[in-house]
Amino acid sequence: MNIYINGNAFELLNAAEPHSIDKVLAKILPLSQQQQSFALALNGDFVGQADYCNTHVSSNDSIDLLFPIVGG
Repeated sequence: MNIYINGNAFELLNAAEPHSIDKVLAKILPLSQQQQSFALALNGDFVGQADYCNTHVSSNDSIDLLFPIVGG
């Protein structure tokens, strides 16, 4: 199964099993980014962090991650 994160294609193995957003992020993001604050949209719709484990991705879904930029 292929999904897109910030426009980049990623292949998820075991397409038959459901992939929740929290599991996808654990596989794709480095630990340092997983621990940062960010906003997430699935196919253009905001998904709150509390819903990551209950929201599943499907083939060709698009995830957008928005990280804050700190500075002056």
